Amino acid sequence: MSKISAIIITLNEAQHIARCIQSLQRVADEIIVVDSHSQDDTVSIAEGLGARVFLHEFAGYGVQKNIAAGYARYDWLLNIDADEALSPELEGSILEAKQQFTKDAYAFNRLTNYCGKWIRHCGWYPDTLIRLWHKDKAGVSANAVHEEFFVKPGATTGFLKGDLLHYSYHTISDHIKKIEQYSEIGAQRDVARGKRCSLLKLWLLPKWIFFTVYIIRLGFLDGYYGYVISKNSAFAAFVKYLKIREHFMSYEL
Repeated sequence: MSKISAIIITLNEAQHIARCIQSLQRVADEIIVVDSHSQDDTVSIAEGLGARVFLHEFAGYGVQKNIAAGYARYDWLLNIDADEALSPELEGSILEAKQQFTKDAYAFNRLTNYCGKWIRHCGWYPDTLIRLWHKDKAGVSANAVHEEFFVKPGATTGFLKGDLLHYSYHTISDHIKKIEQYSEIGAQRDVARGKRCSLLKLWLLPKWIFFTVYIIRLGFLDGYYGYVISKNSAFAAFVKYLKIREHFMSYEL
């Protein structure tokens, strides 16, 4: 049987970290937490549940996950975020696969809980992600935000049944705060690449994103919160491109 190192990055995740770690305890042979100097009880909770905790100043999501992977003792890495947890079905699938891995990396679906409702449309589900891999065959990009999991040439991938449960937003305010955080990081990244935004794009893109999420991706089937997510998705695009445009306008002045 292969051994698995579970890796988690945290910052002020006391609300979530216990559920996350407890969901990993039957499948992981060690649990590694890289914490960005939390001001709450994240570290003490994680240590109390047997995790190995390392402190590191936040350097971007992708970089932080690679730092966590560097502490792993075992070849197989399982990454979930602090606000995620394995469903019982996914736990069973990993335990079964662990008996004899036949692929180099494995993907599974993520199901998001938004203000108490499981969202099955809006482009949010199934949201299939590679989160379990052999460290020599796959990895995580160093993107500051929206990091990507990749497999190396020649590596094989498989799929495991069960959902990764994502407890993302407890309130709409949580979503708006995350939009501000992600839009700032995303805008800085795009500005560094020289990306610009025309006034026409600033006006049209949010409308297109709302139509895509609410109509094409069936957000209306998720009821009230499907509408909220669709509007906030459009707002997130507006804010990011507004910041890009603001940067270049200020520069030109």
